[in-house]
Amino acid sequence: MGRRQVIDDVLFERVFDRVAAVDVAKKDGMVCLRQPHPGRAGQRQSVVWGVTATMSGVRELAVQLVAAGVQKVSLESTSDYWRIWFYVLEEAGLDVALVSASQARSLPGRPKTDKLDAVWLARLTELGMLRPSFVPPAEIRVLRGYTRARTHLTQDRTRCFGRLEKLLEDALIKVSAVASKLTTASVQDMIGALIDGQRDPVVLAGLARGRMKARHVQLVAALDGMFAGHHAELAQLLLDQISFCDKRIARLDILIKEQLAGIAGAWGIDAGGETGPHASDRDGEPAPVLPAAARLDEIPGVSAEVAAAILAETGLDMTRFPTAAHLVSWAGLCPRAINSGPRTRHGKSHGNAYLRGVLGQAAIGASRTATFLGERYTRIARRRGKAKAQVAVARSILVIIWHLLADPTARYTDLGPGHYGTRTDKNRKTRNHIRQLQALGYTVTLTPAA
Repeated sequence: MGRRQVIDDVLFERVFDRVAAVDVAKKDGMVCLRQPHPGRAGQRQSVVWGVTATMSGVRELAVQLVAAGVQKVSLESTSDYWRIWFYVLEEAGLDVALVSASQARSLPGRPKTDKLDAVWLARLTELGMLRPSFVPPAEIRVLRGYTRARTHLTQDRTRCFGRLEKLLEDALIKVSAVASKLTTASVQDMIGALIDGQRDPVVLAGLARGRMKARHVQLVAALDGMFAGHHAELAQLLLDQISFCDKRIARLDILIKEQLAGIAGAWGIDAGGETGPHASDRDGEPAPVLPAAARLDEIPGVSAEVAAAILAETGLDMTRFPTAAHLVSWAGLCPRAINSGPRTRHGKSHGNAYLRGVLGQAAIGASRTATFLGERYTRIARRRGKAKAQVAVARSILVIIWHLLADPTARYTDLGPGHYGTRTDKNRKTRNHIRQLQALGYTVTLTPAA
C-alpha cells in the first residue's frame, strides 16, 4: 500500500459540550439545544422548540442561548432566510456558523421532519463534522452590497444595449456592422438623430467623428433602413434606461470608495505603525505598505473597481482560507475531484460567481499586457484554447491576491514576459532536438558558437 499520510484537524473540527442548531425557514425556525443530561451522567439531552423569524423572537432566543452557555450555533443556509438568525445571534456574541444544506443532509431512511432535522444538525455540530461557510464581517457585507449592486446595474446596462441593437436590426439599420459598438459617441449621435426624425442616411453618416469618418460610404449604406415612429419611441425608452443605469453606477462608485476608505483593515500601515487612508503620504514619502486596494491595483488587469469588488467578496482576513488553494477552491476556479478506488473523475465546481466573474475580467485585461500573466495566457491559449487560459490566469491572479492580503507588507512584483524562457533547461532542449534529428536518420555533431 501507499505511504502513511498525517492529516491534521482544521479549526472547526472539535467536540462541543453545549451547542444549538436552527433549521431555518422563511417565517420561523426549529431550534435544537444539545447539552449534557441534567440527571444522567455521560448522556446528552436535546431540547427542540420553534421560534418566529422576527427581531424580537430571535433576540429572545439569543438571550436564552447565552444563558445556557452555548459554545456553537449552526444555521442551515436556506436561501436568504438565514440572515436574520446569523446577524442577531452574532451581535449577541455567539459563535455562529452557516453550513451548506448539502453537508447537513439527513441519512437515508430517517424520517424527514423539521424537528429531526434540527436534532441531526445539532448532533453534527457537537461532533465538529460541519464545515462553516464564509460570511464576511459587517463592514465587508456593506461593501459587498454596493459592489454587487454595481455588477447588476452594469449587466442591466449591457442588456439594454443588446436590446437596442436588436431594435436597430428590426428597423433594418446595420450600423452595428460598421461601428465597433453602440456606445461610441458617433453611433449615439446617429441614434439620437434618428429618434428626432432624421432619416437621410447621408446626413446621418455625416455625424461620424474621428476615425469613423473614413467609413462614410459604409455608414450611408448601413443607415439606409426603415426606422419608423415606434422604433424611435422604443429606442428612447432604452436610452433613458441606459442613462438611469449610468447615473446609479456613478453613485455606487462614490459609495464604494467611501465605504472602502472607512474600513480600517484596508488602510495602509507605515513603518512607524501609523494607520489611516493617508498613511502612505506622510512627509511626502511613500510608505512601505499601501492600502489593500492600491496593492491589488498593481496586478496587471486589476483596476481600482475590480480591486474593490474582489475585496468585497474575499474580505481582508485570509486566515479564513488556510492556503491559497482553499481560496481558489472556494471561488470555483479548480476542478472538483471525485475519487473512488482506481477511478478518478473531475466534476463541475461551484463557487462564488461574483468573484469568478470579476477575476475573469481581470484575466482578459492581463492577457493584453506584456507581463508574466500576459505571457502565461498566451502560452496556455496556444495549446488549450482561450477559455482554459482565462480560467488559468484568473486562478493565478487569485493566488497572488491571497499572498498580498495574507501579508500586509507584500507588494506585487511582476516576473516579466520572459520568465518562462529563463526557466527553460538549455541542455534538455538540446537533447530533444538531437533526438528528433536522429529519429529522422541524421548524425548530429555539435560545435559551440564562437
